[in-house]
Amino acid sequence: MIHRPASTPAVRYWHTLSPAGRPCSAPVLLAAALVALPGTAAETAASADGFVDIHAHAAGIGAGDSGVFIGREMRESFRFPIYLRAFGVTREEVERGGDRVVIDRIAAHVASSRRVRKAVVLALDGVVGPDGELDRTTTQVYVPNDFVARETARHPQLCFGASVNPHRPDALERLDRVREAGAVLVKWIPNIMGIDPADEAIRPFYERLAALDLPLLTHAGQERSFATAIDLYGDPHRLRLPLSMGVTVIAAHIATTGENAGEDNFDRILPLFDEYPNLYADISSLTQINKLGYLARALKVPDLSGRLVYGTDWPLQFFPLVSPYYHLNHIGLAEARFAAALDNPWDRDVALKEALHVPGHVFARGEELLPMERCP
Repeated sequence: MIHRPASTPAVRYWHTLSPAGRPCSAPVLLAAALVALPGTAAETAASADGFVDIHAHAAGIGAGDSGVFIGREMRESFRFPIYLRAFGVTREEVERGGDRVVIDRIAAHVASSRRVRKAVVLALDGVVGPDGELDRTTTQVYVPNDFVARETARHPQLCFGASVNPHRPDALERLDRVREAGAVLVKWIPNIMGIDPADEAIRPFYERLAALDLPLLTHAGQERSFATAIDLYGDPHRLRLPLSMGVTVIAAHIATTGENAGEDNFDRILPLFDEYPNLYADISSLTQINKLGYLARALKVPDLSGRLVYGTDWPLQFFPLVSPYYHLNHIGLAEARFAAALDNPWDRDVALKEALHVPGHVFARGEELLPMERCP
């Protein structure tokens, strides 16, 4: 059974604990990252087949008839140019080659990885207005299914992760289409898509998800990667409805930020693992500076690793958001230097999470949990 750690306080944002139990702040760890130079490290040994990253985002600016849409609020946010740089592309490259350049860059990274053989690239539906159409005034990011399905099909390293807002009038037909197009899961960020997972009106959507064997990868917890969000919709307890209907639910980030009803979302999700055998959670983003300590804490919860799945939250793997040196209170300096010296971002992510003692079965679970026969 999954048990709560006895009276364990939540580890919030930039604070975590040193081995001696003293607070160690992000600025201190950041300073360590700046002064500790990585040494020469041998490459990590490749696994026999490589792992599957179930959580990699796509993006774009609408170039090349991709259909990608970035809302004004997001375009004007300080986050947008940072995200574009994180994908390893420039606006000029995207304008010249189209948004497919972003997915080509993801494919090149995965192809060169020795530890990860496939990544699920995620579409992202937007807010649906009263007329049943995409509401471009409140949608912050829209990455169409057709674009992601078409572009991932060009790369054997990539799989198609669909996104369908259940409030679309033709939501069930859209689920059928993405299933036929080879989708291995459906992705939601309820906080920015205007979806209440507990809404009884979307029962037919959940029934179709279960019938099509499409897991639901849904953001859980607070959302701060976008300009605005409705964090009530990230309450893990609102996932009881799909779970009770037999949908395989993967709660992104183990709900490791924010609180609802006066309780940390991470604490709120733990009892649900005992109640629902179809609940899983991914470990994407848990090495970021705003979530320090959460991965180590989660791995101490008895039996929880049996429900965890490997993901990265690509492209949010860049310095200063992520650095192995931020984790020196949980890993050794040699392990931090080894991970930091790896050129490939997916290999670096695996090495850091292995150093944090993520079990091998967590890395392998994506292959077992998702219908990977749709992405041979």
